Amino acid sequence: MIYKEFLDYKLSEIGIGTYLGDTDEKTDNNYYETIKLAIQKGINVIDTAINYRGMKSEKVIGKVLTETDRKKVIISTKGGYITPPPEKQDPAKWFKEEMIGKGIISPQDLTQTGNVITAKYIDWAFETSLKNLNTEYIDIYFLHNPEDQLLNFDRESFYKKVRTVFRLLEGKIQEGKLKYYGFATWNGFRVSPDNKQYLSLKDIYDIAVEVGGENHNFRFIQLPYNMAMPEAYFFKNQLIDGEYVSTFEACQKLGIYTYTSASIMQTRILGKIPEEIVKILGVDSQVLAAIQFVRSTPGVGTALIGMSKKEHLEENLKIEEIPPVEKSVIDSLMKQ
Repeated sequence: MIYKEFLDYKLSEIGIGTYLGDTDEKTDNNYYETIKLAIQKGINVIDTAINYRGMKSEKVIGKVLTETDRKKVIISTKGGYITPPPEKQDPAKWFKEEMIGKGIISPQDLTQTGNVITAKYIDWAFETSLKNLNTEYIDIYFLHNPEDQLLNFDRESFYKKVRTVFRLLEGKIQEGKLKYYGFATWNGFRVSPDNKQYLSLKDIYDIAVEVGGENHNFRFIQLPYNMAMPEAYFFKNQLIDGEYVSTFEACQKLGIYTYTSASIMQTRILGKIPEEIVKILGVDSQVLAAIQFVRSTPGVGTALIGMSKKEHLEENLKIEEIPPVEKSVIDSLMKQ
């Protein structure tokens, strides 16, 4: 396993994502067995979110953590979407009584996608995730698709919310409940600056400096990157020191680590990669070609892959027997 050194971490280049799957016991067991095996094989990055499988993914990871040396794994989770606890039979009633009734959320806080980023809600979500995960601390806490806020609120209002939530998260760090925080996005860092959902990494970084000083803890972002969505590497949409650079380049300049999601696009990319490209990437299968492209790209920290079955884990980890390709190979593929 190749590991990337960043701050006080050595992060595996491949991480487990836990987004997909039913909320049934069989899926729970599959994730449990797969994550346990992944840790044995050297994967130490596990990514989840409070809303993944209705909190079930967090709870499975929590079960694994009770049987694992906590210091050997790096756990990231996310908050930003309304998520009723899985045992609640009437989500609407729960939302009205627990969220609205107790003042955790005001109706005007919500976007059309069910996204909410306020200090009160993120505080509730963070503490709920801690319980779900059976842990005393979270390694990285991501605000989940915060660009959804820009569908409903102006940029100034959005930045005000970010500032307030960053203060909350810096406080969690002071309490020993959190190590680092960041943004987990889908569109925000991939679109052009004139797009309504565009996120300026430098603006967000500057808010973190304002809130936490030079030793702030906004040190991670997550965004999709794969052969069909390569913008993070080639699209120069981030303004740093008067020059537009790619998101990956901006992260390197600002000291931010990248998690890439959708490495194989929930398998949708498989079967669509030309065999010529598979050979250029030095592998012998579609899935390994998809992974090889991502993990070989300069600027990628950890490539997240959704894995809920042990056989998929075994297949994906064959990439560790093959060296990454050179930057020139990735660049040549970008021109095709």
